[in-house]
Amino acid sequence: MRFFAILALALWLGSIFFFGAVLAPTVFHVLPTHTLAGNVVFPALTHLHTIGLICGVLFAIFIILSNLMTRHNEARIRGTRQQANILPQLVLVGCMLALTAYAQFGIGARMNGMRVGMGEIDSISQTDARRIEFNRLHLWSTRLEGTIFFLGLGTLFLTSRRLS
Repeated sequence: MRFFAILALALWLGSIFFFGAVLAPTVFHVLPTHTLAGNVVFPALTHLHTIGLICGVLFAIFIILSNLMTRHNEARIRGTRQQANILPQLVLVGCMLALTAYAQFGIGARMNGMRVGMGEIDSISQTDARRIEFNRLHLWSTRLEGTIFFLGLGTLFLTSRRLS
């Protein structure tokens, strides 16, 4: 169960890293307009968030099951009932899940509505209120993904530390 918990977290973190370090920069560099790049990045980001939500729930389930199994085995072998403290990992993953949901259903939904409403975004002036708001939301979206990633690294550290 510990392996599956770490695997779920690793898949989530790897997906975020790949998206931010490889996919998004490549798409915006290769495609000729920001509109075309957005047409690729938004659905990819939706898939990333879906992966994150599924992996976060799986992590929580697997870490709880692992803790219960460890507790049961220790009680059977030694007659003790020591329980590892998994609360910090669960709190961090809960924050990751909440931020991911907000990134998708809050900020992402607003950005997509604006993106569709503006049409060809490259034709919108940088001083246009819609473009300014879109850029502000994009900045927050990027910050959220970074925060989720670093919370995930903290969760991975705590989980791997608990195993040693």
